[in-house]
Amino acid sequence: MMELHILEHSLKVASIAKEGIQICTHGLIKLAFLPSKTRCKFFSLTETPEDYTIIVDEEGFKELPESEHLSVAEATWLALNVVSGGGSATNSQPIGVTKIAKSVIAPLADHNISVFMLSTYQTDFILVRERDLPMVMHTLSSEFTLLRVINGETVAANSLGVTNGFVKPKLVPRPIIHPLSSPSNMFCVTSLDPDTLPSVATLLMDVMFYSGGMKEPGASSEDSGHIRFFSFSLIEGYISLVMDEQTTPRFPNNVLFTSASGELWKMVRIGGQPLGFDECGIVAQISEPLATADIPAYYISTFKFDHALVPEENIQSVIGALRTNESAGQ
Repeated sequence: MMELHILEHSLKVASIAKEGIQICTHGLIKLAFLPSKTRCKFFSLTETPEDYTIIVDEEGFKELPESEHLSVAEATWLALNVVSGGGSATNSQPIGVTKIAKSVIAPLADHNISVFMLSTYQTDFILVRERDLPMVMHTLSSEFTLLRVINGETVAANSLGVTNGFVKPKLVPRPIIHPLSSPSNMFCVTSLDPDTLPSVATLLMDVMFYSGGMKEPGASSEDSGHIRFFSFSLIEGYISLVMDEQTTPRFPNNVLFTSASGELWKMVRIGGQPLGFDECGIVAQISEPLATADIPAYYISTFKFDHALVPEENIQSVIGALRTNESAGQ
């Protein structure tokens, strides 16, 4: 049976307005590049055209100043992680979003539990509100062995005293109600050895904070054309990067891990207005059709949009599948 690990990090999800980023850079640089100076174990920063979305544990959150430019989602979030087979989370096989779409994401959406997704090079984190945990465990306990991580050790998660009195939800189709767009960028999902991080720290700082402001003359509007998107996470010592393929040549040879296939990814952005954290089922709307078509995907939620990354050769069929689903929602 698959294992669902409930990680021990208590997480905050926040959005930093583009115009306020300089207020936060001092803390962000410390979180990204000087982990020994903080007690943070879970840090993720994703830049979109709209904002910077931060996912950070409570220790790391202390590094960020209070500011009108920083909006924090209410509630504490917990990260769940699906692993197949025994062993520690590090050496077991990670599973793409597509594989957990039907077993985790859809059942949670059916129970009106919102999830916030963060896919990394290594694995997929499903974030749920801490207060939803009893319902999450109840919903998933038949499919998974539930384990809680405490001080780095996995222990059986007791069911938190939830009775079996829940009504099984009626399964409803999930038409897509948000606009979809697919930017022209190609993306690379990669990682690097933490020991090499200092050697590329200034380059990464440039990419994170100082490369986004310039609009190319004659560049088309954000929507149809090229968008600004970059994601960096440092979670339990593992680094994950999602960047435009045009950024990768700036790195020295042999620093970035290349996947065996050297695969490039295209993005589908979901949303047009802020998605709102209470809106359930967005991840399910997108990931279920992908699962049905057996298309691998990375999925990154941000404050205002959701982002699915799919292999470039699949992008047309993905948009086709989602459009069919979308028209069902009209």
